Amino acid sequence: MGVMAPRLVVQCGLPGVGKSTVAGEIADRLDGERIRSDAVRRDVVEDPTYSRAERDRVYGAMLERAREALADGDSVVLDATFERRAHRDRAAALADEVGADLTLVRVVCDDEVARRRIREREDDPSEADVSVYENARDRFEPFERDHVTVDNSGDLATTRRQVEVLF
Repeated sequence: MGVMAPRLVVQCGLPGVGKSTVAGEIADRLDGERIRSDAVRRDVVEDPTYSRAERDRVYGAMLERAREALADGDSVVLDATFERRAHRDRAAALADEVGADLTLVRVVCDDEVARRRIREREDDPSEADVSVYENARDRFEPFERDHVTVDNSGDLATTRRQVEVLF
């Protein structure tokens, strides 16, 4: 029996939909490393403006960290909005390059639930507010790759059951 290829899971979705919750659940199930854009942004950007150039820099740094972990044989969950097709394509190219199995996970959530979660955030690394959510929603480019969807509108137990089925 051969060695299993590491997995690269690309978590996609709007702020407030619960990407980090789902990414944490997937990383636990895969015993993988979670690389969160909010944490990487703090490492590579002194005063965040969320410009396109800054986002490209953050995604580039995330992919480099993923490359290192995948090269060590570890599975990786990339936890970010991935609203632009180009960023999803770069992640897919990385998976191809290092021989990792790629899974795109789109996390969705009822609009009002996402807005409430954003307003109620405390001690959360994300700086996204409702206006960031709305801007991301307007910019989110449609998926052109196969992906799975997790609806995180409900409680944690319901979300965990969806993740268990997929992973």
